[in-house]
Amino acid sequence: MTKFTPLALACLGAIALSLAGCAHVPQNDDALAQRDVASAELSAGIHLAHDGWPDAQWWTVYHDAQLDALITQALAGGPSLQVAAAHIGAARAALARTSADLGIDTDLYANANRQRYSGTGLFPAPIGGTYYSEETVRLEARYNFDWWGKSHAQIVASAGEINARRAEYAQAEQALASETAQTYFSLQGDWARLANLDQLVQNQSAQIADKARRIAHGLADADEQRRAEMELSLMKKQQAALNADVVHQREALRALVGADSQALADLKPQPLTDAPHALPSHLGIELLARRPDLQAARWRVEAAISRIDAARAAFYPDVNLSAAIGLDTISISHLLESASRTVLVSPTLTLPLFDTRRLSAQLDTARNARNQAIAEYNQSVVQAVRDVAQNGAQLQGIENEIVQQDAATASTRAQLQSAQARLAHGLADNAVVLNQQAALLKQQDAALSLQTMQQLAEVTLINALGGGYYTYRRDAASLTQNSK
Repeated sequence: MTKFTPLALACLGAIALSLAGCAHVPQNDDALAQRDVASAELSAGIHLAHDGWPDAQWWTVYHDAQLDALITQALAGGPSLQVAAAHIGAARAALARTSADLGIDTDLYANANRQRYSGTGLFPAPIGGTYYSEETVRLEARYNFDWWGKSHAQIVASAGEINARRAEYAQAEQALASETAQTYFSLQGDWARLANLDQLVQNQSAQIADKARRIAHGLADADEQRRAEMELSLMKKQQAALNADVVHQREALRALVGADSQALADLKPQPLTDAPHALPSHLGIELLARRPDLQAARWRVEAAISRIDAARAAFYPDVNLSAAIGLDTISISHLLESASRTVLVSPTLTLPLFDTRRLSAQLDTARNARNQAIAEYNQSVVQAVRDVAQNGAQLQGIENEIVQQDAATASTRAQLQSAQARLAHGLADNAVVLNQQAALLKQQDAALSLQTMQQLAEVTLINALGGGYYTYRRDAASLTQNSK
């Protein structure tokens, strides 16, 4: 027959008690599934002339020094970036606080007090009615064994939250750069249309003068002049609207870059430039790596899963060890004597036998938070694919419109050249040339509007493709390793 020593029996008893102290962990039957990004693709009918993803500094392809300087200034100190940076700092502080619960925790405690004991109280004379002093110096240490990985899971969750906040910071940078570029392009588009409209106003004034001469010679009626004057008024009304929009766009741009009232005084009109814009032929898993909002949503899912692990570990017994060594005396002259030393060793075993309802509620809360994070991630994936598809289709449509507009502009220019040639040979009068010049200027205004729309759509598509952001799944592992 096998004989057990008292120590072995005590160990077996502790193991049995620990196993018995495990609370029942509820089953999880309602977990949501994450959407597979690898299957995300665009319709075959959506394509542009070039394939590819945007570069990190995508705005440099426009070769506009003013735009480069504005975006650099915006990214250097935009208010939205300060908010995102503060969120990262808060997440780092939460990680540090969680990491402090793992491993050895030490404290140095010192205390001195003087007290008079009651002469008619619990302690009789000579203690009662006498003043006594007590001095204590103690070094305390506590160690969390983290048998079931609860603290480690909390650290992983905190690290995931940091990565989510980092991705949000990248999203804020991307949004700020995109909005700055779009505001700048809108401003340049207004300036270009104003310059073209100035020529159109001059042309219309020349037509009015020409009609006045015709009326004087009986070759036209007054209604023609009135109609021309009405069109001139409408053109000047459009000028006023564009000038107001210029002020609006300039102020919006100043707010985005955080500049003072004189900072944009040197901003000048620049010709609207075309830049090569591309759409990847395949989205797939790379869309996840290039969209910071998807990265943030994915990290929150992983953080939520780690919080479930921590909540599940709370169902198991917890063993911690506390120890203290120090000196205690009622006479300061004896404080450093060996007789004043104190020693404390205190192992603690926590058995969650009667805490099942609270623990189940915590676990259920963690599981619901995970399902919410997964649902938000799935929604973000669908939204991301939709953004790329819609913006790609919009840009493709604008390109088709530009092709037709270029054809219309070329045809109108050819008619103007024909009218000028006929005028040179005496086969047409000046009114025909003025009318054709006005027609060409109107076609040019439509072309400028389309070109501005194209630039705005390009930036929107770049934003939908992640704006040059790219990341790998390595941050969480490094943060967790550094926190151990």
